[in-house]
Amino acid sequence: MSLSQSDTQPLYHQLADSFAAAIHQGTLKPGKRLPAIRRVAQSHHVSINTVLNAWQLLEDRGLIEARPQSGYYVRSVLPAVTPSVPHRARVKDPSSEKLDLIDQVFAAQNHPDYINISLACPQDGELYPSARLSRITASLLRRNPDLIGRYALPPGSERLREEIARRALHAGMSLTSEQITLTHGCMEALQLALRAVTQPGDCVGLESPTYFFLFPLLASLGLKALEIPTDPQQGLSLDALEMLLQEKRIQALIAMPSAQNPLGCCLSRQNKQRLAKLVNTYNVPLLEDGLYDELQFDWPLSPTVKSFDSDGWVIYCTSFTKTVAPDFRIGWIAAGRFHEAIARLKAVSSMAESRLLSETLAEFLASGGYDHHLRTLRRRYAANLDEARGLIARHFPQGTRATLPRGGFVFWVELPEQVNTVEMFHCLLKEQICVTPGALYSLSERYNHALRLSCCYPFDDRYSWALKRTGAIACELAGLPPGLDQGVPLRPQTV
Repeated sequence: MSLSQSDTQPLYHQLADSFAAAIHQGTLKPGKRLPAIRRVAQSHHVSINTVLNAWQLLEDRGLIEARPQSGYYVRSVLPAVTPSVPHRARVKDPSSEKLDLIDQVFAAQNHPDYINISLACPQDGELYPSARLSRITASLLRRNPDLIGRYALPPGSERLREEIARRALHAGMSLTSEQITLTHGCMEALQLALRAVTQPGDCVGLESPTYFFLFPLLASLGLKALEIPTDPQQGLSLDALEMLLQEKRIQALIAMPSAQNPLGCCLSRQNKQRLAKLVNTYNVPLLEDGLYDELQFDWPLSPTVKSFDSDGWVIYCTSFTKTVAPDFRIGWIAAGRFHEAIARLKAVSSMAESRLLSETLAEFLASGGYDHHLRTLRRRYAANLDEARGLIARHFPQGTRATLPRGGFVFWVELPEQVNTVEMFHCLLKEQICVTPGALYSLSERYNHALRLSCCYPFDDRYSWALKRTGAIACELAGLPPGLDQGVPLRPQTV
C-alpha cells in the first residue's frame, strides 16, 4: 500500500491499516515477526516515529504484541465463530417472553445513564456529517424559504431518487428514478414489501441468527418465521434454502447478503448470483436488506443480489440511517415487479418523506461529500472492530469466539456455553451497561450463550471499561479466567 500525504488520515493510521489488512487476509500469520522498524520506515518513506505510532495503534487493536529484545509479532487472534450444529427448520412465533425481552433491551438502550455497547446507532458526532448537513439545510431554506410550507407528495423528491439511481450503479444495479420509492427508513421498506407480497398465515424465511425486530414485525402482519442456517463466514445456506423452495415451505425470504446483522458476513459474488437465480426460478420474492451495503470494507463494493435479478423477484431495501445520520430516516426500495403495489401502499400509509430532508440529502450526495464521508466511516469502523476484538481477546473468558465482519460496525460474540447471556444482560443492567443477548436473534434457544456488540461509539474510557467489565461478568458466570488473566476496575476513573 502506498501512503498519501494528501489523505486526511495521518500516515501512521494509513500504515497501521495496511498491516491490519495483511493480518486479516492471512498474509501475516499469527506468530510471525513483523519487519524491522527501520526497514518499514525506509520502504514506506516515513519516519521511524511514524512506524512506532502505527505499531502502537496495532497493539491497541490487539493485532500485534511486543516481545522484549525480539521485536513485534502478530498475536494469536481471537478465534472465529464456527458454524453451529445444523438444525431442522421449524415454523415458530415469538413467545411473550421474547417480546418482553425486546422491550427491556430497547428501554435500556434509551436510558441516558447507561453505557450502551450494543445499539446499532452511531453515537459519536464524528461519525456523521452534522455540520455539512446543517449548512446544506440552511442554504436550501435561504434560497427557497417556502420549502417547508408544502406537503411532500408521492413519489417524493425526484432529485434524490435520481441521485440514488446514479449511486446504485456502484452496487451493480441499473435503475431509473421512476423505479425507486422513498421510504421512512429500511424497516418501513421491509414492512411495505411484506404487505405487498404476503398474506396472513404465509411463512417467511429468515437467516439464523437475524435482526431481532423482524420477529415482532412478522407477527404483527400475521406471518410465520422459518429460520435458515447461516454460516458466520459464508452467509446464508443456499442448499438449505433450495430445499425449502423445492418443498414450497416459504412464500418470501428476507436476507442481508452483505455485512449481515448480526454476523457481519458477506455472500460471495457466486452465491449472490445463485441466490438471485433460485428466487427467480421458484418465483419467491427476496427482500434484500442492504442497510450496511455501503459500509463494506472491500472496494469495489460487492454487487447486490438485485444486480443479478432477471425477472424482478428481488426487492432491494435500504436506508441512509447508518451512513448519514441517525435522524435522517430516509430509505428507499427498488421493488422490481412489485413496484406499483408498493408505491400505492406507501402513498396511503405515510405519503412521502420530508421534502427538506430529501433535498438536503440529494445535495449531499451530488456534491461528492458522501463518498469522502463513507471512506472515513469504513476506516473508522474497521479500526474500532479490531480494537474491540482485541479487548475481548484479553478480557473475556477463555474459549470466547467472535466474528470478523467484512463491513458495518456490529459483530457476534459466542461465549462458553455455560454462560446465559440473558442472565448476563440483567447483571450488567445493575452496573448501567447495556448489551443485546443472543437469545433475541432466534426463536430457538441455540444462541443463549451469544451477544451482539456494536462499535459505533467513541472508543473512550467509558466504552473500553464497559467492554472489559462485560468480560469480567462473563468470566464470573463461566467460572473461567480471562484470555490474558487481567482484572478490571469497578468503574472507569473518568465516570
